[in-house]
Amino acid sequence: MGESFATVRDAFGAAARWFAETVHELDRPPGLWDAPALGEWNHRDLVGHTSRALLTVEQYLRPGSSDSGHRTVDYYRAVRCGRAVPDEVAERGRQAGRDLGAHLPESVDAVVRRVTGVVAARTADARVETPVGEWRLEAYLPTRVVELVVHTGDLRAAAGLDGQAPEVAGRQALVVLGALVADAPWADAPRLLTALTGRSALAAGYTVL
Repeated sequence: MGESFATVRDAFGAAARWFAETVHELDRPPGLWDAPALGEWNHRDLVGHTSRALLTVEQYLRPGSSDSGHRTVDYYRAVRCGRAVPDEVAERGRQAGRDLGAHLPESVDAVVRRVTGVVAARTADARVETPVGEWRLEAYLPTRVVELVVHTGDLRAAAGLDGQAPEVAGRQALVVLGALVADAPWADAPRLLTALTGRSALAAGYTVL
C-alpha cells in the first residue's frame, strides 16, 4: 500500500496508546463497564474485543521471516471466506474482557507495553501465522490498526467521549479502508462511486470489511 514499515509500526503504537488512554477515561465514571456499548457487548466486552487487536499480534508472530506475497487486502478476503460464527466472535470478546481482570486500565496498559515492545523488536518480514494463512508483519499489522482505531472510536462514542484517533493511526486506517474500497466487488462499484462523490448515500450497515 506504499507506506514504510516504520510508518505502519508508528500507527500501530499510536492506536494502541489511544486505546489505553481511552480505557483510563472510561474508568472514571463508576459502573460504566457494564453499560451497553456496541450490539450485545457492554464496555468491558468491547474493551476485551479491542484488546485482541493487540493480543493476536503476539499470538500469531513466529520466529524467523516470511516470503509471503499476501497483501493486507488479501487478509480481509481470506477472513470473509472463513468468517467465524458471530456468536463465537461475541463470546471471544466477552471472554477477553473477563481475562483482563478487575482492573482494566492497568491490564490494558500492560498489554500495550508488552505487544508494542514485541513489534518494535521485529522486522517488516517477520512471520505471522494466522488461522487464515501466513502474512508478513508489514501486511498483517495494518489490519490491527484498523481494529484499534474503529473499536476505540466505538468505545468513545458509546461513552459520549470527544476526541479522535492520532493522525498517523487514523490515516493508516483510511489507507487500508481505501484499498478495500478499490477491492470491493464490482457489483458495488455504482453505489460506491456515487456515494464517494457526494451523489448518494450508502445504505445503513454497508461495510467494505
